[in-house]
Amino acid sequence: MQQGVLQKIREQVATVMVGKEEVTRLLLTGLVAGGHILLEDVPGTGKTVLAKTLAKTCGCEFDRVQFTPDLLPSDVTGLSYFNQEKSAFTFKQGPVFTNILLADEINRATPRTQAALLECMAENQVTVDGVTRQLEEPFFVIATQNPVETTGCFPLPEAQLDRFLMKIYMGSLTKEQERQMLDRFLLDEPLKKVEPVASKEEMQIIRQECREVFVHEDLRDYIVTLVQETRKHDSGVSPRGTLAMLRAVQGYAYVEGREYVVPEDIKALAVPVLCHRFISEEDETRKKTFILQLLQSLPMPTEDWSRR
Repeated sequence: MQQGVLQKIREQVATVMVGKEEVTRLLLTGLVAGGHILLEDVPGTGKTVLAKTLAKTCGCEFDRVQFTPDLLPSDVTGLSYFNQEKSAFTFKQGPVFTNILLADEINRATPRTQAALLECMAENQVTVDGVTRQLEEPFFVIATQNPVETTGCFPLPEAQLDRFLMKIYMGSLTKEQERQMLDRFLLDEPLKKVEPVASKEEMQIIRQECREVFVHEDLRDYIVTLVQETRKHDSGVSPRGTLAMLRAVQGYAYVEGREYVVPEDIKALAVPVLCHRFISEEDETRKKTFILQLLQSLPMPTEDWSRR
């Protein structure tokens, strides 16, 4: 297992971000599991800085799209134009042709433009003018969004939300952490000093190893039961959410340095993986409460989780 690489990435991120160890752990979980992450919180909480820091440490190609109301789908995926010199149409790649894409303030764009990412996130490919082009591996989307109540925001459609492995909240800093942030940025810009500590090839190996993390059949049954129970609450979580939970717990176990999943992994990820998949009018707090109540009510199996 490439634990040394992941530890170096965490250390590099910690030189920039203060008090975001758990958020960083979840972000890495999404990266190694092959999912995509939605970061939500009010403006100014460090969403963009965290995404850019992680991208710089991984040694992968990075691009950023600033989502605005006038952004067009072709501004994201690319477009074909007539090249007069060649007397033929030429495809100009959009920013999605990268390894790590930062979709900044994704919910400021219109739903039509948001939907431009659906095929990219689900199938790692782009279809423009009837021609399908594969995206290079690894492909990882980090999307940031402001709360829907913020002026000028469009709610993400359900199909788009379901493509995200997890929805993570940045959270606020304690008084001590905020003071530490001031001291760190007083005379310096830590982000400029971040160096790549991994390579594209290493990230591919990590993703392959993550798929080999063992999930005991009792825990697989528990995941299915948990998702089935959510469907008693409105329409609940889709089958894609069941698969997302499996991949997420494999990624979380890998980030924690284990070759097998334990029940605590499911408990740690149930809220960020499942809550945003509810098709419900209830607010996020009620959805979170419902998931936590399910975890308490469902008996957790006991077993030797490393036994294959």
